[in-house]
Amino acid sequence: MELYHYWLLFAAVLVIIEILTAGFGMVCFAIGTLAGAVVAYCGYSFNWQMMAFAAGSLLALAIIKPLAKKYITKKQQYVPMNAEAIVGMNGVVTEEINPALHTGRVAVNGDDWKAVIETDEVIPVGTNVAVIKQDSLVLTVVRQ
Repeated sequence: MELYHYWLLFAAVLVIIEILTAGFGMVCFAIGTLAGAVVAYCGYSFNWQMMAFAAGSLLALAIIKPLAKKYITKKQQYVPMNAEAIVGMNGVVTEEINPALHTGRVAVNGDDWKAVIETDEVIPVGTNVAVIKQDSLVLTVVRQ
């Protein structure tokens, strides 16, 4: 077996490791091993093969890794969950909202919530409202 066969075998092992891991670095070293294999095939000494491996790996790391990071990984968007997802939804008043008495309830998506309003107006039962803020178990609403 010639030396370039070992380089190719090592490249195949690195590609398999790349497939099994979450990072994107082993493929760059696999490209370096392919450069070493080409130099070995041409009959150059082991020192030249190692230099080709190092140069190929560094070049691949410098070019491929930033491109992969830019195009493959995407920025995660914040998605509101559970109670905070209710802000912006519409509801119906189920118990009169009276700011003076600190009473009022709203049904939003089938759930009943304690509701307050920032103004001094009284909102009667059956009125459509929009949720503008959620604080613990209390919703701040506005008339639609």
